[in-house]
Amino acid sequence: MAKAVKIPIPKPADEPGSSWPAIMIGAFVAFGGVLFGYDTGTISGILAMEYWQSLFSTGYVNSKGHPDVSPSQSSAIVSILSAGTFFGALSSPLMGDYIGRRWALIASCWVFNLGVIFQTAATSLPLFLAGRFFAGFGVGLISALIPLYQSETAPKWIRGAIVGAYQFAITIGLLLAAVLDNATHQRQDTGSYRIPIAVQFAWSLILIVGMLLLPETPRYLIKRGKMDKAARSLGKLRRLAPEHPSIQDELGEIQTNHQYEMSLGKASYRDCFRGGMLKRTLTGMGIQALQQLTGINFIFYYGTQYFKNSGITNAFIITMITSSINVVSTIPGLWAIDKWGRRPLLLWGAVGMCISQFLVAMLGTLTTGQDSNGNILVFNVDAQKASIAFVCIYIFFFASTWGPLAWVVTGEIFPLKNRARGLSMTTATNWLLNWAIAYATPYLVNYGDGYANLQSKIFFIWFAACFLCIAFVYFFIYETKGLSLEEIDELYAEVSSARKSRGWRPTTTFRQRASVSGQGGLRDERKASSDIGHAEERSLGEDQRAVDPTVRV
Repeated sequence: MAKAVKIPIPKPADEPGSSWPAIMIGAFVAFGGVLFGYDTGTISGILAMEYWQSLFSTGYVNSKGHPDVSPSQSSAIVSILSAGTFFGALSSPLMGDYIGRRWALIASCWVFNLGVIFQTAATSLPLFLAGRFFAGFGVGLISALIPLYQSETAPKWIRGAIVGAYQFAITIGLLLAAVLDNATHQRQDTGSYRIPIAVQFAWSLILIVGMLLLPETPRYLIKRGKMDKAARSLGKLRRLAPEHPSIQDELGEIQTNHQYEMSLGKASYRDCFRGGMLKRTLTGMGIQALQQLTGINFIFYYGTQYFKNSGITNAFIITMITSSINVVSTIPGLWAIDKWGRRPLLLWGAVGMCISQFLVAMLGTLTTGQDSNGNILVFNVDAQKASIAFVCIYIFFFASTWGPLAWVVTGEIFPLKNRARGLSMTTATNWLLNWAIAYATPYLVNYGDGYANLQSKIFFIWFAACFLCIAFVYFFIYETKGLSLEEIDELYAEVSSARKSRGWRPTTTFRQRASVSGQGGLRDERKASSDIGHAEERSLGEDQRAVDPTVRV
């Protein structure tokens, strides 16, 4: 007899209806990450294309005697996309909260398409830079709205994997960019850069058509007071009738929680920095900032040029290999997010990245040098190969932990009232650091007057940031595996320390507490629940330490 196949993350027995519609919808929406990944990844190869360098050069000649854009122009080309994404992310609540998550995503794709048109048509820097900005603005909108849509539609038992699939799509976009760049970089016509840029229309149109067919999120509909539509939307996601008791119970829990939040006042950006929201906002902004400071975008923005400078003759192939590792390594991370939890993965991922970046920095610093013209001299080719191997190991740890989990954590820690604004600020933080790194890297790495000429020493900066990631996880990241978004809200209200969050479970629903206490007594009820929760945490502490080394008793 054939042996039954065991699903790695089985659906809980008490979960009514079917989860597959919500899982498939969340997986499709994650496709928007391809736009993100492809747009950020393709520029690395374009900057290294000889035809593009000659066409867009304004008179600068690089160290090899070839016409090229200057380091400052290269910095502007790469970083202006991130500037656009920063403003796009901050603008996302203006659409997401007023026209809905679904229509906001569709509109964002058309903003992105405008940027692609400008870049494809460009034969000089001004139009190319304008295209990069508008494409970035669209990507910024999309990068904040997709985790928002996914978090509000995904079943709680597999929400981490669904939101993490967004990062998986980003890695696929990076890989596709490397493949297209490698296929066209030797062309001696405008097709060398126009083909990989114009391909982005396909990714955008796929997302637009799909979003026209998908439902609006039930939580947004509740936020707008459309209970009947919210019931139908949730019914489609669970494959249950809108009047089914489990649908009505889930909607009631969401509505009661939202009504309580709204009873405290209308949402504003200022609220995100008041009271208990301050911890969540700083946690979200911190994890997104540190995700960028680990150095991942240095590899995918400037990796092709860096590998060429380090004596690697087939730098485009190396970039394809690192992009492939990025894709494959994300898959075990998606499985582990809801199996092992957020804290252990982020902690051990930071440890692995820290060690890898330190070894890359040491190998590069000790085995390379420069001549009087700034050209790289490689004293030990085997050491350079080992350095690339450790870059790949670093990518594995990043892709399986910090890559997807930064989006998972920020997508689930905010209450409904503040979720769009909270996500916009955390995503904008990601892009702000992305911009800073993209803008500063040429000045930090390159040779010449006014440049730091760090070369491989820049990996010491990424090593220090990865070391900081370890402490950040230990003190600030709550364990939210298996909790609904409303239960996570209660977790933050009851548990004061992230180190004590593992193992917390609600004893009653928010709806039950509201009916007993009344809206005016919910704060006292939360405080009482907090005392009970802390007593339970102490009794569970010793067992938890055996499972999760981040738990402190």
